Amino acid sequence: MPGYKGHIAAALVLGAGGLALINWLAWFRPEPWQAAVLLGCIVLGALFPDVDTDSRGQKLFYFLLLIINLALMIMGHYRWAAILGFLAMLPVAAKHRGFIHTWWAMLIIPLAVFMLPAFFYQISWIILLPFYLASVFGYFTHLLLDRQFA
Repeated sequence: MPGYKGHIAAALVLGAGGLALINWLAWFRPEPWQAAVLLGCIVLGALFPDVDTDSRGQKLFYFLLLIINLALMIMGHYRWAAILGFLAMLPVAAKHRGFIHTWWAMLIIPLAVFMLPAFFYQISWIILLPFYLASVFGYFTHLLLDRQFA
């Protein structure tokens, strides 16, 4: 099983390749800021399954969330910061290699992350769908590298 660097590298390489492919096929043409956020979602998705254990990946994941949460508060987006803070606590309720390392968690956990903003802000799920799919893709790369599908 790779460490956090391996998960990040795989997520970045496969994520950038996937974004380039969908852009080339004209399925979705993200703006540069959207592509950066999508890659961020992919990396966070790839790190997420190991946040339930004391590791460098966990520390990096929560450091990134800390920066994102601080930026949201500085910009006055307190409801978004509250949602992110709430979701950041979820892994504490799980044991390592428990439900977080399953294919169904790969689909459900990112869904919760994106459905809460849709509910609170009445944002169309169509707008959030690329970010959900990016998070699932990153999560998938983690499970694939950990051989959870073997």
